Amino acid sequence: MVTAHGTGPRLTWPPGFGTVFDQSVQNQSLADQVRRGGYRVSSMAGSDPTITFPRLVSERVQAVSPSASRAATSPGIELDTGWVDSVRVNLSAAERRVDTLPRRRTVKKAWQAAWLLKAVSLMDLTTLSADDTAGRVSRLCAKARAPVRADLLEALGWDGRPLTTAAVCVYHEMVPIARAALAGSGIAIAAVSTGFPAGLSPLELRVEEIRRSVQAGATEIDVVISRRHVLTSDWPALYAEVRAFREACGPAHMKTILGTGQLGSIGKVAKAALVAMMAGSDFVKTSTGMEPVNATLPVSLVMMRMIREFAERTGRRVGFKPAGGISSAKTALTYLMLLKEELGNEWLTPERFRFGASRLLGDIERQLEHQVTGRYSAAHRHPSS
Repeated sequence: MVTAHGTGPRLTWPPGFGTVFDQSVQNQSLADQVRRGGYRVSSMAGSDPTITFPRLVSERVQAVSPSASRAATSPGIELDTGWVDSVRVNLSAAERRVDTLPRRRTVKKAWQAAWLLKAVSLMDLTTLSADDTAGRVSRLCAKARAPVRADLLEALGWDGRPLTTAAVCVYHEMVPIARAALAGSGIAIAAVSTGFPAGLSPLELRVEEIRRSVQAGATEIDVVISRRHVLTSDWPALYAEVRAFREACGPAHMKTILGTGQLGSIGKVAKAALVAMMAGSDFVKTSTGMEPVNATLPVSLVMMRMIREFAERTGRRVGFKPAGGISSAKTALTYLMLLKEELGNEWLTPERFRFGASRLLGDIERQLEHQVTGRYSAAHRHPSS
């Protein structure tokens, strides 16, 4: 039992939270855990006293090296145009599927606080502004090291567990600043590359940009594809492009940004995601955050389904990163619900899922303060940089 600071309500964690939270459950699906009787899990709602809570924050955050427990990079597979051409998407069905989600799934009180802390651990804290400075990036890195105020964590009964964001995402020019600020933290350094956000620079320059970011200390590279290859259904050209990016990344993990709002149809989004995974992407990412339309739930559902199909047919698990427009805690929870239903617990780790966000963390912190005090604070009390 934890008593909140101030005059707010008393907060009690779900039964079994303290012990199960820190258990390392690896390489087991939710179904496997339930069948083996290890523990019962409900991560979305309910007050059944026999239910305990799964581990939320990956042990990766305790590592002193960003590569200490990171998943191996994906080698990709040969391009299979027959598989790509066979992909079909029912947009109406996808929209109906996601429209029902907020009504069917909800989390409140301690469960909500736990899932919001989980969302923090899955975040690529981002600044990609033309007026970025070394000072702003240093402040962002400090926030990534301590994303939630210490007094809130104490009131929530966090008990000193490590909590950081998964990564900090910056332009190439700011990679050395981030590397120095995050030294020893285990937080990944992600650099946007390949002529971000349009991806229209000459190919050799885009490949060289990747190499330089890796040499500067980036451990993850967010690349952008040439949308024209998707719009013209030139899948061999898209595959060759992403394959070149994969080779240039070397040991760094590669997140491939599709620019879903500019691909013409949801069917082309599905095919582009599949080709990107065949070419060796470690993550497929929705958007740069700078398109007129960025991450949406229907698009995310289709991309998750392609990730699931790819895993079933090849045995290779590729991560997913929605980015752009995810600025509220409520929206983040909906994405986590969808992820859990479509891909399961194995994707609820920083190695398999990320939020690309610059404003999301502030709203999550506001919701956590409301959980502690019973009052909403002003947004300016929770700056990211």
